[in-house]
Amino acid sequence: MDILISEKELQKRVKLLGEEITKAYEGKPLLMLCMLKGASVFFADLIRNVSLPLEIDFMRVSSYENSTESNGEVKFLLYPSLPLAKYHVLLVEDILDTGTTLYTVIPELLKQNPLSLKICTLLDKKERRKFPVEAEYVGFSIPDVFVVGYGLDYAEKERNLPYIGKYI
Repeated sequence: MDILISEKELQKRVKLLGEEITKAYEGKPLLMLCMLKGASVFFADLIRNVSLPLEIDFMRVSSYENSTESNGEVKFLLYPSLPLAKYHVLLVEDILDTGTTLYTVIPELLKQNPLSLKICTLLDKKERRKFPVEAEYVGFSIPDVFVVGYGLDYAEKERNLPYIGKYI
């Protein structure tokens, strides 16, 4: 497998993102919301690099179903359990690709009237965007290749790789 982003590069960038988030949310009630399953590894590292009191919650949606392409249908499998209206919500995603998932998820979250809602994504594939969704915090911009590792998978495999690799 070709390594696209090394373990060392990931850790360095996640530390910098944590510092940015710490500055931006100082003195604000912060809820970091993890999009399961793909963002789980990134999320765990990221929250350890945010030097603020914060709360965490989780949500899970699916649109891939063991394929390398989204089927375009977003299924909600787990909703956040905390009342979003009490928080500035930072939605943490593994990869922002076509934007289909977040374009569907964001209006659902906004129905709960969070104090603010912003997106942090580990990976951004701007050239594939089909919907007008942008992240305020981006780990890495990557080319249009299918990637695995550091939480990202193909058919539930390869999540445990400590780097981001091109799936061949």
